[in-house]
Amino acid sequence: MSIVYFDSTMPEPQVRQKLYEGSLFVYSPRPSVQALCDFARALTEEAFGHIHPTLAQHHLAPSEYAQILNQLKPRFINHPHSKQLIQNILREMGFDLDKTYFDVPRMRTATSHGYLTTGIAYSFDPHRDTWFSAPMNQLNWWIPMYDIEADNCLTFYPSYWDQPVRNESDGYDCRDWYAESRRLQVGGLPDERKRPRPLDAVDHVHELRLVGQVGGLILFSGAHLHGTVPNTTNATRFSMDFRTVHLDDVAAHTAAPNVDSHCTGTLLGDFLHPVTLAPVPGELVARYESGTPVQAERTPSVRPKAGVPAQ
Repeated sequence: MSIVYFDSTMPEPQVRQKLYEGSLFVYSPRPSVQALCDFARALTEEAFGHIHPTLAQHHLAPSEYAQILNQLKPRFINHPHSKQLIQNILREMGFDLDKTYFDVPRMRTATSHGYLTTGIAYSFDPHRDTWFSAPMNQLNWWIPMYDIEADNCLTFYPSYWDQPVRNESDGYDCRDWYAESRRLQVGGLPDERKRPRPLDAVDHVHELRLVGQVGGLILFSGAHLHGTVPNTTNATRFSMDFRTVHLDDVAAHTAAPNVDSHCTGTLLGDFLHPVTLAPVPGELVARYESGTPVQAERTPSVRPKAGVPAQ
């Protein structure tokens, strides 16, 4: 059942349990998240110079804009300070720094009116991260960098939490994807590969748009069907996100239900210890390497109750 919790004070183990059951958590601004926003905004505003980043699309050719993003986004992703700030967020949010592993933060852009939607500014269709080899126990942390509104925010489709969506994930393997990415990068070739997409139209009637604040965050399961609202404002939406897994949940296959993900491979090897930056132990990654865990492997207590529809 998809319930939205605002500024919840429940303990972290209970938060994880609720997330695996389809709930969403929205948090007001807090110092550690604001610090990451401040750092990301400083890098962004330096990159765009005298033009405000949210309005730069009105002043630059798409090729110029893409060139700036091609330098800015990797700089943010790989900056050591970004990783330190993620550690601070996990600590302030009460997550166990010994057991919670994270993937490096990404910076996202959603330009308005179709200005730039491919390549470095790729616009995703409604999707579950689990279609892209994400483990079923992955949690997503989403943070707006500048003010957002209902016409350029993140949206969810709660009615699909336990309802399958026909999709193209059966042709996706992250190992093959990464290998091809390296080949394209070395050859300087454009990336025209197809990503997993829904094969049927997604019903937008019951979509849930969450408009968070700068310095706040939205926490949700990677198994949630979600997407970017088509931006009809006059400003580019800048946001950040990162992912976490809990080592005990990985070991026990405690996770959200898998209703329609058929990809193979696993992104678990990308997750790092927030202090030592050591990767998830190889023996745990190996348990997931052949593909997405099947429903029978999951802890029964986190499966949706029969007859209870997502809301």
